[in-house]
Amino acid sequence: MKRSEIILMVLQVPIDFLLLILAGISAYYLRFSEWAVALRPVIFEMSIINFLNIITLVSLIWIIIFAIFGLYSTDQNRKLASDLVKVILACSVGLGIIAIYVMFALQQFDSRFLVVTGWGFAIVYICLGRILMRGFKGILYRLGLGLRRIVVIGDKKDAKEVAEILSERKSLGYKVVGQFANFNKQSAKEISKLKIDELIFFAPRVNENETLSAISFCEENHKVFKYPADLFSTYSTNVSISALAGVPIVELRRTPLDGWGRVLKRLFDIIMSIIVIILSSPLTLLSALIILFETGRPIIYKNERVGLRGKKFFTFKFRSMYQKDSTGVQFGESGMKAEEKEKELIKTSSIKQGPIYKIKNDPRVTPFGKFIRRWSIDEFPQFFNVLLGEMSIVGPRPHQPREVEKYEQSHRKVFTLKPGITGLAQISGRSNLSFEEEIKLDIFYIEKWSLLLDFIIFIKTPFVVLRRRGAL
Repeated sequence: MKRSEIILMVLQVPIDFLLLILAGISAYYLRFSEWAVALRPVIFEMSIINFLNIITLVSLIWIIIFAIFGLYSTDQNRKLASDLVKVILACSVGLGIIAIYVMFALQQFDSRFLVVTGWGFAIVYICLGRILMRGFKGILYRLGLGLRRIVVIGDKKDAKEVAEILSERKSLGYKVVGQFANFNKQSAKEISKLKIDELIFFAPRVNENETLSAISFCEENHKVFKYPADLFSTYSTNVSISALAGVPIVELRRTPLDGWGRVLKRLFDIIMSIIVIILSSPLTLLSALIILFETGRPIIYKNERVGLRGKKFFTFKFRSMYQKDSTGVQFGESGMKAEEKEKELIKTSSIKQGPIYKIKNDPRVTPFGKFIRRWSIDEFPQFFNVLLGEMSIVGPRPHQPREVEKYEQSHRKVFTLKPGITGLAQISGRSNLSFEEEIKLDIFYIEKWSLLLDFIIFIKTPFVVLRRRGAL
């Protein structure tokens, strides 16, 4: 790690400690405010000094809990959303420990208000502290301070694209100081002069000897070596090794989502779907009325997709196209003609390569259809698919049967889980991703599934939609 990153990482600990103290003080003075006293009189005596002694001890314990949850990890690429979720979980564990102590210590004073409000203030203050720290780091990066000096090895399109993105977006924390087509003795000499922090090597399996030389170079010079995961790498992220008849055997597991994991994911889907359906009901009703007045019925468009284990089902979406241009059995003979028109549009206007297609500036979309597509409002009815058990909130996107027919065998890994309304691919680029990139992210999600990951993707999705990333 760079010295600036180590300083900021170490500085985060006292900042969190002071914010926890501030949360306790805020809870104390709120308890003795006129509003709280009028709500319920104070039946215990405790000076602010005595309370500070307790809060100091509690804050130290919570800092240890934060460390256990990885909030002071040396991982340089931690996501803010992941940190904020961990803050909520860590504070909740701290609250649970306090509740258990109060119960067993048989405390006589009215402490519940202080405990609960302290927990709430702690979450708010720590989250704000993390956001401000990220903002501060972003400012430093934009000023060119603390950037990790990086060299990109490779002459393929993806290597050039990564180099361009890292050069344009300083907020990511990198400065590309060199790009080489190959790694050899000459390039190694030049790289040594650049005083790099990291090296990214593209196509490591294709250039195995070069890759081994680059790894040796990084180890000798104490530099970080990175490479982009290929499809096999994403498959092999979830393995177990055991002895079988005296021979070490590696098992590639399909997904950690099994047993209780599947139960928890289903409960998450049901609870969150009900919440979203209730909260979005005014917008859903308004959208339905506008579609009805704009182009008539049907309001809901049923689109055949392929889901879990290759089973076909109909997704529900608000109809965003004119009736004459809507495909599928729902529209009878008109749907067959619309499908032929769609095939012609795919040939001339699709911006994607591979099995799936994406038509930019689709002439079949209604004015209101463009609006609901842009803000993903057309997908709200899919939460009913989730309640029916046909979809999950988070998972690989479902594709049409004619698209699935063009899948390679390795792509069918995505049928291990129920398809999702959102997913890792959707928050990582939406329509901007190629099919292969989307598949890699879907397989990585399948291999690394956790309820925490689902929650992070679910929370992050609206922010991605609002930033208009990859929406068509």
